[in-house]
Amino acid sequence: MPLHSFPPLQAPDARALVLGSMPGAASLAAGRYYAHPQNRFWPIMGELVGAGPALDYPARVAALAAAGIALWDVLAQCEREGSLDSAIRDDTAVANDIPGFLARHRQVGTILFNGAKAEQAFRRFVAPTLARPDLSLIRLPSTSPANASQGAAMKLAAWREALGAAGVRLREG
Repeated sequence: MPLHSFPPLQAPDARALVLGSMPGAASLAAGRYYAHPQNRFWPIMGELVGAGPALDYPARVAALAAAGIALWDVLAQCEREGSLDSAIRDDTAVANDIPGFLARHRQVGTILFNGAKAEQAFRRFVAPTLARPDLSLIRLPSTSPANASQGAAMKLAAWREALGAAGVRLREG
């Protein structure tokens, strides 16, 4: 049974597009991005742009947009047992229309990959059809709880540096 990702969270003046691979089981069940309580995405976004888990989901989404961040997944659909990226069956993967998204959001200059699988899927399924050599492509440490080898402080620092370089409006301090 194929899994289907969510529509993009768009920001009218987004400078950066954060791409995951495919929402995990908790996110699919909740109908929202990064719903697993141990995922570090929302705590990191809380520190950096004020879109933390203490806010309700619509307020988090609004804070991302206000900071200049759009959010989506590389894959529109795939088959996978469980939630691990390593379980995605590439032979069932269908990419989202990221070239179309970028054509409508010309001001996006940076794509930030939330982990290795997102980058690999992008390079395999999207990059060959993309006519935007101006884009900066940056793989960041996955915020998934499955990525326990990198600590929270290291993840936060990497995300801070990449979002700042992309021109995202970061919180002071």
